Amino acid sequence: MSPIIIAVITAVVGVLLGYLARIVVATYQKKNIDIAVREAMVRAKADAQSITDKAEAKAEKLLTEAKAEATQRHDEAKQTEERLVKKENLLDTRQAEFDTKEANLKQNIEEVKEIKESISKMKDSKLAELEKIAGLSSGEARETLLKDVKNKYADDLTARMQKLEIGNKETLDKRAKEILSTTIQRYANASINDIMTTHVPIPSDDVKGKIIGKEGRNIKAFERAAGVEVLIDDTPNAITISAYDPVRRQVARIAMENLILDGRIQPARIEEFVEKAKNDLNTIVKKKGEEAVYELGILNLDPRIVAIIGRLYFRSSYGQNVLQHSVEMGHVAGMLAEQLGADPYIAKAGALVHDIGKALDHEVQGSHVEIGMRILRKFGADEAIVTAMKSHHEEYPYESLEAVIVQTADAISGGRPGARRDSVEQYLKRLEDLEAVATGFEGVNSAYALQAGREIRVFVSPEKTTDLQAKEMARNIAVQIEKDLKYPGEIKVTLIRENRITEFAR
Repeated sequence: MSPIIIAVITAVVGVLLGYLARIVVATYQKKNIDIAVREAMVRAKADAQSITDKAEAKAEKLLTEAKAEATQRHDEAKQTEERLVKKENLLDTRQAEFDTKEANLKQNIEEVKEIKESISKMKDSKLAELEKIAGLSSGEARETLLKDVKNKYADDLTARMQKLEIGNKETLDKRAKEILSTTIQRYANASINDIMTTHVPIPSDDVKGKIIGKEGRNIKAFERAAGVEVLIDDTPNAITISAYDPVRRQVARIAMENLILDGRIQPARIEEFVEKAKNDLNTIVKKKGEEAVYELGILNLDPRIVAIIGRLYFRSSYGQNVLQHSVEMGHVAGMLAEQLGADPYIAKAGALVHDIGKALDHEVQGSHVEIGMRILRKFGADEAIVTAMKSHHEEYPYESLEAVIVQTADAISGGRPGARRDSVEQYLKRLEDLEAVATGFEGVNSAYALQAGREIRVFVSPEKTTDLQAKEMARNIAVQIEKDLKYPGEIKVTLIRENRITEFAR
């Protein structure tokens, strides 16, 4: 037999044996599966029976509880119904009692009305009989009685009224003095008067020569540009700037300090630094105004009002710095308002801005009170503040308690010993009038009073004024000063007409 045949037979036998083995294994597995399915069905039936038993027991329990709860609610509802019936019966009984009482009250009211009418008729009858017997009506009898009593006790009433008036006046005066003395004691501010000069420190005396310049051209240019008088004397390491206008002094001080630091002191640089100092002054003005409102706690004013308040730092009234005076008034007015039950904020604000018109009274027509009112209303200040400030010179009637407080604070601040100097104010007024006379002429650019009012320098526009007209104008100014002003000695009028031509090479 060949090997191929043997191999084929072997393969066929192997396949048959494998098939038979697979059949045997499948039959065994099927039996095992049937057994497992039957066991699972038995367990499932047992579980289902257990769940059914538990559900039936729970349902029976819930049904029992529900029946018990329904029985309880039925009993409660029955008890509630019984209580409502009892209350209804009680209300019916009370309503019947109220009806009876109401009927009795109506009957009593009718009886009272009848009694009143009877009494009134009897009163009228008796009054008529009395008038007939006395020969006077009731009104005439009343007047006669009052007249007799008045005549009898006139002296006594007069004495009592006078006593009450004197006593009340003494009490009020004493209280007013207590309030004012307490306020002044709480705010005891030092009095510092404005002076007419400002000292500028210099690093060495050699700088004085630079400030004077060749043939004095630098110092003349500075005095002309700043409108001040520069005094260079033997005082070591310092020069003095003199001017009645504190704004000019401040501008001159800033410009001089910057020129000394720069070192290049010449006419062109002087004019440049003076103009720059004028711009720097606006920053100082704003700062001073902000410091004043912050010190008094007035923080909702328009910034433009605050800036104008700062300008008061460079104004004086009878030698007293106006901004310092206004801040001092604000503190005094606030304390008075607290004592008297007024509004401290309105009182302090009214005091702070009471002289705000003085910052612009040389630029705008009208009294400083009217100018101040226009400024405040233009920039939206509270009308209560305007009312409080406008009466401090009694130009307007007092319309609020705060207005009286502001006027009182003004008197306290200005009336303290050493606070003001009338002679200084009169001196400043004379210098202002002297400059006003010169600037009133056509063609005048600026005018500065120097040498304590003994000299006035007038700068005219060369385009509008010829040399002959300048000479004539100087004479006319002198004549006008003689006519309008009163002054000791003589006043020197210096009129300056200068042609200046500037070109640029590019």
